[in-house]
Amino acid sequence: MAQPAVPLPQKMDRIKVLAAESTRMNSQLLAESLAQDCHLDVMGIEPKQASILAAVAQRQPHVVLISSSLEDSGTQGFDLARQISATSPGTRIILLMDNSHPTSVVQAFRCGAHGIFSRTESSKSLAKCIHSVHQGQVWANSAELRYVIEALRTSEPMRLLDSGGEAILSKREQDVVRCVAEGLSNREIASCLGLTEHTVKNYLFRIFDKLGVSSRVEVVLYVFRFRKEWVGASASIHGSVAKTVTKPVTKPGPKLLAHAAKPASRMSLAVPLA
Repeated sequence: MAQPAVPLPQKMDRIKVLAAESTRMNSQLLAESLAQDCHLDVMGIEPKQASILAAVAQRQPHVVLISSSLEDSGTQGFDLARQISATSPGTRIILLMDNSHPTSVVQAFRCGAHGIFSRTESSKSLAKCIHSVHQGQVWANSAELRYVIEALRTSEPMRLLDSGGEAILSKREQDVVRCVAEGLSNREIASCLGLTEHTVKNYLFRIFDKLGVSSRVEVVLYVFRFRKEWVGASASIHGSVAKTVTKPVTKPGPKLLAHAAKPASRMSLAVPLA
């Protein structure tokens, strides 16, 4: 008697990763180390700006790992992250850093990085970082997130009204900001507001320009700081951090997902970036 056919599990798409460490050999070693994760398709690349930009355009990776120091320059990685963010907005960027100095951390996110990773951490943690960033989260530990929050707190407050007393953001732009703060992706925002994804992207570009920010992360932190009523019952981002340190959050949204209970534990901020 013929046995009923059992459907085979669908093959999970692998995450395409481009790795550019401080030297070509280090890039290759990093790629080989990460290749142990069967869900990652990693290619090491020569750590030169032209080579990296060409590889991004040709290979269209999901995630790019970039050393903050390239071509004997301590800032080349930041500049490259800014270029990739502008020319390939769908690509997630992780900056590999030697230390977590507050200035460097803030600069990394302002340049368009979606995560920062210290070389002192293990390759297993880096693989987890890649998966989290690919899923739309921002990878940073609690201390690094505090640097970003402090930078926003001490910076010049963002204007809510123009010189004529009118709101800077239109009603529809405010709707988009609320959706971003709730952790919705561009596709989910489009479905919720009855718009196309292209229209949502155009709204986001205008919102970034009006608020003087460069990423969705800054928009979310802006909402928590200046317009707390937009996110309902959420008291403040500081309260969210304190809450998740003792009780991990399992549902995605504009909250911090804590992976340990220590003050400097590794976290990922669940903010969809596309």
